[in-house]
Amino acid sequence: MAVSLFLGSTTAAATTAAAETFVGPLHTVSTIASTVPANGDQNPYGTVVVPQTVGDLHRGDVLVSNFNNAQNLQGTGTTLVEISPAGVVRQFAQIDPAHLPGPCPGGVGLTTALTVLPGGWVVVGSLPTTDGMSDTAQAGCLLVLDSHGKVRETLSGHGINGPWDMTSVSMGPRSELLVTNVLNGTVAANGATVNEGTVLRLTLVRDEKRGDEPPRLESTTEIGSGFGEHTDPAALVVGPTGVGLSREGTLYVADTVGNRITAIPDALSRHSSAGTGDVVTCGGALNSPLGLAVAPNGNILTVNAGDGNLVETTPPGDQVEVRTLDTSGTPPTGAGALFGLAVDPGARAVYFVDDATNTLALLHQ
Repeated sequence: MAVSLFLGSTTAAATTAAAETFVGPLHTVSTIASTVPANGDQNPYGTVVVPQTVGDLHRGDVLVSNFNNAQNLQGTGTTLVEISPAGVVRQFAQIDPAHLPGPCPGGVGLTTALTVLPGGWVVVGSLPTTDGMSDTAQAGCLLVLDSHGKVRETLSGHGINGPWDMTSVSMGPRSELLVTNVLNGTVAANGATVNEGTVLRLTLVRDEKRGDEPPRLESTTEIGSGFGEHTDPAALVVGPTGVGLSREGTLYVADTVGNRITAIPDALSRHSSAGTGDVVTCGGALNSPLGLAVAPNGNILTVNAGDGNLVETTPPGDQVEVRTLDTSGTPPTGAGALFGLAVDPGARAVYFVDDATNTLALLHQ
């Protein structure tokens, strides 16, 4: 059973504007379930709602990836858990770094980069370490799993270097993965900020006559570049994180180091980098934004690394709502608790993972 807690809110716009927001009527946070599987993995990062029932995936369930192992070492988590809206939890996959079907430099440490493609193909990012420390971080890869949780393919190289977050869109047999990368020159800089973070568009094509074969990588295009990134003892690495695609094809990016949200236009069709894109909003209620999702009304939802707040921003850049999701820590700010989030497509609600409690929770009415 979910445990509900009423939490307050802060409105950052006039009442008329607030009435049009997505988060406006959402005031309750319910804990759905623990995200810790049998092997003790911790630090849930990626969050995605399963769009269709296929294999062991059930429509409406939430997949969650774990970044840390049972010893709480960053970049060593190997599990994906599947959680039903009622809180039933099962392990979807435990990935063995020693038995992968292709290269994944450094091994396995599952990140926020998580999506589900047609046919039940799950794609998850890996930014691995050997000991939880940033100086051992390696490029990693994208892992492609079938609907039963078996890794069938790895995508490495082609500009993939510390895949940190991801969104996707599919049209027939083609899928576009939009992936942020945070390790370009980062480890070598030894804590200094370097402006080398990228956003890649990976085009995958599925053979519809052979549904049992994973989609193949057709092309890779760098559509964003120049984002700030640096290593961090508490967060391993800080760089461009959450991404969300608008109906018009604009990709919103949570620029964590810059404490802003930027927009890359024509993300699905452009053939060159837009740099860091156009600034949508900066500062204000943002406090190192991490996870990002686009609400059904087109507004941008982000969660902060520096506190336990969710911020709703309009495409023109008005920050119209703030919700406090977590107040853990000393002092009780909720710093470091939030990462991945996903809008529930069947209700006016937002799923999010809470790293402070290793749980999946729901913001709802």
